[in-house]
Amino acid sequence: MSGEIHGRTTRLELHDQELREWEAVVLDAQPDGIVLDRSAFYPGGGGQPPDHGVLLWQGVQTRIAGVRKGDDLVLIPVEGDPVPPVGTVVQGAIEDDRRTALMRTHSGLHLLCGVVFRDYGCLVTGGNMEPLTARMDFDLREVPPGFKQAVEDACNAEVEADRRIDVKTLPRDEAFQIPDIIRTATNLVPPEVQDVRIVDIVGLDTQADGGTHVASTKQIGRIRVAKVENKGRGFRRIRIQIEN
Repeated sequence: MSGEIHGRTTRLELHDQELREWEAVVLDAQPDGIVLDRSAFYPGGGGQPPDHGVLLWQGVQTRIAGVRKGDDLVLIPVEGDPVPPVGTVVQGAIEDDRRTALMRTHSGLHLLCGVVFRDYGCLVTGGNMEPLTARMDFDLREVPPGFKQAVEDACNAEVEADRRIDVKTLPRDEAFQIPDIIRTATNLVPPEVQDVRIVDIVGLDTQADGGTHVASTKQIGRIRVAKVENKGRGFRRIRIQIEN
């Protein structure tokens, strides 16, 4: 699938979201960036931050602090760390705790989006996340009485329902035949994207999305609605915490 290749790098995390270690060859190497032929580092996007991790090679460790997207996916080494020469075979490893927390959080935001759309008919106007904490903004003109607790209770009912979370890629025309596939106020899928990655919380929420996710809602953990904020002009910000 075209969406699984960025520049010269095959994106392994889009095919296997549980992958944490793999072997790759260095295609380009500079003090400020490394390009691999294969990578499972999520580069960031859709509010989800990029992964952290390491490259291991010839008894040396290079820490990866982020990813820069351009013509290639460029892994950003920690300043001062050694950089493997072009042609070196490296072992890549993702920081598991961080990635898993971000997967739980991202899936939690999709669950929140599904609940608010189902129960209140509201579209998303923005969002962001860090491991186990996140916020999502909605076009909600009036906040009904008991809204905060009602949303939290509804989200945790869906967690307990242990709904399956499926990921698939569809041709653009087929994907956009799915009702309400775009839950944001603005369609963020660029027109040049012909293969659309779909994340489906079965029976609750189906969206175009490029991030990483857990396999079921039970794996998210308990969702606590920490705060509901008025951001003006009818926009409301819901802040959530993901708990074990």
